[in-house]
Amino acid sequence: MMDTETPDLPTFRTNRLVLRPRTMDDLEACLNMNRDPEVTRFIPGPWFDPDDHEAFVRRSIEADYGPGLGYWSVAAHQAPDRFLGWILLTPSESAGGQIEIGWRFVRNAWGRGYATEAAQTVLNYGLGVLSLHRVIACIKPENQASVRVATKIGMRDEGMQRHADGSWRVFAAHAGFS
Repeated sequence: MMDTETPDLPTFRTNRLVLRPRTMDDLEACLNMNRDPEVTRFIPGPWFDPDDHEAFVRRSIEADYGPGLGYWSVAAHQAPDRFLGWILLTPSESAGGQIEIGWRFVRNAWGRGYATEAAQTVLNYGLGVLSLHRVIACIKPENQASVRVATKIGMRDEGMQRHADGSWRVFAAHAGFS
């Protein structure tokens, strides 16, 4: 399928990473990442039904989340064609449309600070450039690695909250946070 750019999403370059709008060219890499049961251990989804899984990822790539919102694919500067994972900044249906930041990385990218580096960039963009007043991260309490990322990027723990798809530990960042 032809690679289609998302004109509303900028590309970011951090010290080590490139974050670019996610496209259909990333479909197979996303599917492969989600097939790793350790990667999706805390995330409900159709990961092991091949047809539903592919349809789910295709919808998430093609969706219009609104100006400046969506998914970024992440790669290292030294290997820009090697998919490491993604960062999202999208409205959360299960959390009443609040803007959510999230991240998912292939297992061999874990423990290197990539999620923190990429998430900090996208959070700063959301609160600064997009002038969002509040961004949340919904994390299963057992997912200590994601809890650490949320804390490192300055999000505050608001405790457990019930959403349409279950109970989540919610972290929030507000405009003007430090």
